[in-house]
Order: sequence, then structure tokens, then C-alpha cells
Amino acid sequence: MIRLLLFVLFLVGVSVLPFLIWGREVEANLSQAGAVEWVRGFGTWAWLVGIALIVADIVLPVPSSAVMAALGIVYGPIVGGIFAASGSILAGLVGYGGCRLIGPNTARRLAGAKGFAQARQLFDSYGGWMVAGSRWLPVLPETISFLAGLTAMPFARYIAALACGAVPLGFVFATAGYLGSDNVLLTMVLSALAPVFLWFVVRPFLVTARPEN
Repeated sequence: MIRLLLFVLFLVGVSVLPFLIWGREVEANLSQAGAVEWVRGFGTWAWLVGIALIVADIVLPVPSSAVMAALGIVYGPIVGGIFAASGSILAGLVGYGGCRLIGPNTARRLAGAKGFAQARQLFDSYGGWMVAGSRWLPVLPETISFLAGLTAMPFARYIAALACGAVPLGFVFATAGYLGSDNVLLTMVLSALAPVFLWFVVRPFLVTARPEN
């Protein structure tokens, strides 16, 4: 499992490297006020640009929370929340899908049979909690998505957990932006706890068994 984690950390390192190079400049331009101005500059395509920026956070130092808040300011808490949540879901799907294409067989060779079995068992037991509960954190969501793809976490289970994490996150930040709220603690607490509660409600309805691979 250590070898698999090292490989995932390498992928995360690729994501972090642009932040180390361009992070300050991007954050300066895409502060909440800057993000609003930048997104609005695209007129009727502002929503698409906002979603693209959130997805780009996988490989670029984009402050996705500021973009989500900007979508709330531009479109309101409901429509802006839908766009923000959609961006977060799409970002999770890109990370998962890319590593799923690499495939469990490649992951098994990288991690060894024992390490891969441990990683898979971890995601069979706690993958949903990790996916849902990590969306509000920096860097970790990408790591979890990569691992979920590499261990071939069942798609239905992954997308359900991803939605449980991404939908509250998108609506909380869009609403905070719309209301002009500077209560960072409340925003973060809601973003952290709401996904866990949703997954607690949803998970009993999902099939836990996975096909043999």
C-alpha cells in the first residue's frame, strides 16, 4: 500500500507544483473580488468559466472556494450553488476517471498484491466517508479521488459519495458569497459536517458489494 500511496503522492505533487510556481499570482487575481470580476467578464459564459476553474483546481492553484462564492454573487445562491456543485462533482469525476483508466492492474503492479488489497479494503470499508468528507479540504479531495479510481471503487458508490460532499460545499460557498458573509468558521463547519450527515443517510441504500476484478 505504501508504494501505491507514493504514486498517488506523486500525482498530488504534480498538482501542487503549479501552486508553488504560480500560486501567489493566481490567488491575487482570483481572490473573491477578483474572481467575481474575472468570471463576469465572460458574460453569458460566466457559469461555464466558473465550472472550468473549479475543475482546473485539480492541476492548477485555483482557489475553488473563491470561485464558488463568485458564482453565488453572480447567479444567486440557488443557480450559483448548482454551478458550484457541478464544478466540484466534475472535478471529482475527472480525478477518479483518469486514475480508473490507469486501472487496478497497474495499481496492483505499483503497490504489490498485498498493498493493493489493503488499499482496496480501505476503500471498501471507508471510501464513501473519505470521498464525502474530504471535499471541503485542500489537496486531499484529489488524493482521495485518485485512490478511488486506482482501487476501482464502484462508480455508483463513488458518485453518490462525491455528490454528498460536493453539493453542500457548492451551495454553502455560493450562499456565503451571495450574502457577503465573512463568517469563515460557520462556512467551514457546514461544508465539513453536511456531507458527512448526507452520506450517513444515503449509504444504507447503496449496494456495498463490488464485482470481482
